[in-house]
Amino acid sequence: MLRTNLLTLIFSLLIGSLFSACQPSDAPPEKEDFNIMAYYVPERDYQPENLPLDQLTHIIFSFSNVIDGEMKFRHEEAGEKLRLLVGQTKDHPQLKVMLACGGWGAGGFSDMAVTAESRSKFVQSTIRMIEEYQLDGIDMDWEYPALDWAGIDAREADTQTFTLLMKELREEMDKLDRPMTLTFASAGWEYYYEKIELNEVMKYADYMNVMTYDQVTATLPYTAHHTALGWIKSEDLKGYPIYKYYEERDSIAQAQGRPAFKPRSVKSIVDYCVNQGVDPNQIVIGGAFYGRAWKGVPPEDNGLYQPNKGTHIGWAAYHLIRDEYESKNGYTRYWDEVAEAPYLYSPTDSVFLSYDDTASVKLKTRYAIEEDLGGIMFWELGNDTKEENSLLNAIYEAAVAK
Repeated sequence: MLRTNLLTLIFSLLIGSLFSACQPSDAPPEKEDFNIMAYYVPERDYQPENLPLDQLTHIIFSFSNVIDGEMKFRHEEAGEKLRLLVGQTKDHPQLKVMLACGGWGAGGFSDMAVTAESRSKFVQSTIRMIEEYQLDGIDMDWEYPALDWAGIDAREADTQTFTLLMKELREEMDKLDRPMTLTFASAGWEYYYEKIELNEVMKYADYMNVMTYDQVTATLPYTAHHTALGWIKSEDLKGYPIYKYYEERDSIAQAQGRPAFKPRSVKSIVDYCVNQGVDPNQIVIGGAFYGRAWKGVPPEDNGLYQPNKGTHIGWAAYHLIRDEYESKNGYTRYWDEVAEAPYLYSPTDSVFLSYDDTASVKLKTRYAIEEDLGGIMFWELGNDTKEENSLLNAIYEAAVAK
């Protein structure tokens, strides 16, 4: 009997090794290995069967909302589109389909989370959505607990009720008959983390999707990188006009007892979160599949960190940047070694554009792998080019090359 079991074990190991050796080298990364998560807003020409789903581990359908205290779609057709997307998993068994709730300016969270009864009502509606659409998880995109900056209701109690909401979602999702992924979209700046119970929340979340984009807004009076990877320190800005602006804002922040006002980047916020006790494996960093541009920018330093005369483009999808701006029509691409990020500048148009390109998203992916992070996500798939050498393809190639 012992000999038979031993032979069976050896045979199983040999078959397993042969099977592994026969797998294609460009197979999608395993979920527990490295995650590639795409937020996705259905395009007008919605063709889920043509999406590059083979290069993803997760796709996060965006958005549902908190409506009358429950998770619901604002428009009925969103449900049908989600159902079609879930149907693609038959051809892409590695893919997990999730649903994001909320987004910038989406309210209802604070009132929903304020009592045990109202949270229970929301959680049960979430479970119904999961079951109805056969989802693999939920992403909570509350922007932001205890902060009303997006014009939504907020209260100080949000700090605690957000934790309770994540706990109760986790408990109910764990009762389902298949593994569930629970994530939340977190900010790329430190003050946000003073408004949530970070380490408590991380007991219930699989991953925090850190929005390491929008690190500066389109209304900033100076040009800057909105999705930098490299750790930009205040002293790196000396010699540029923007330095005085940061000094003034930092003085105000300190007077108000808030964290120092300093340049933001992927590396700085990851370092902060890890030092707060977050497991690196639970951190997913963000890439931007869009850019933003400022007008009236003088030519010094090719427009970098210079004053501007307002927003030229508040939101430019990458496919538009590729088609009309990237190294064409008078725009030159430059690379900032400190920020580890590209930018475009046209001295003729006096326009500066900050964005992610294939080189920068590859660097972000390699950084995430080297630091044993949970993966990389991005906003959003519909903004990518459908031509060769897309942003997603650059991420995917960097991930499988590890």
